[in-house]
Amino acid sequence: MDDALFGKFPRPPCAELLGLQLLDYNSDERWARFAFEGRREFLNPAGFIQGGILSAMLDDTMGPTVLLASRGTLFTATINLNVSFLQPAKPGRLLAEGRVVSMGKTIAFVQATLTDQQGLTLATGTASARLVPVEKLPPANPAAAKT
Repeated sequence: MDDALFGKFPRPPCAELLGLQLLDYNSDERWARFAFEGRREFLNPAGFIQGGILSAMLDDTMGPTVLLASRGTLFTATINLNVSFLQPAKPGRLLAEGRVVSMGKTIAFVQATLTDQQGLTLATGTASARLVPVEKLPPANPAAAKT
């Protein structure tokens, strides 16, 4: 199913780092579900996943949700990101759902929720993002662009 998400360009390194996995999506209803791997390397001194990592997971939920809702034609550049941390996140599989609230010609408004496997809501996020046609993305291999 990752081909539906990354079929037109290489899988980003941040997706690899966070263990991003596309689980399900509906382009018409503009939602997508993902899984992330809350690795031990992400823990803060208290033994919970650091908030910046959770924010990255939410961001990496909202952007791909727009990509899927646009049927692979629009990439996002986050303008602002607002995150609410509701519960501490423990290591392990984390689940996320993103939803496009509104999408115009140049800006999208998106929301996401991050939960543990038991369904406990850990964090929520909202973002506004600039819409960028995927053909305007830089090449995956900058050396290839020079030839």
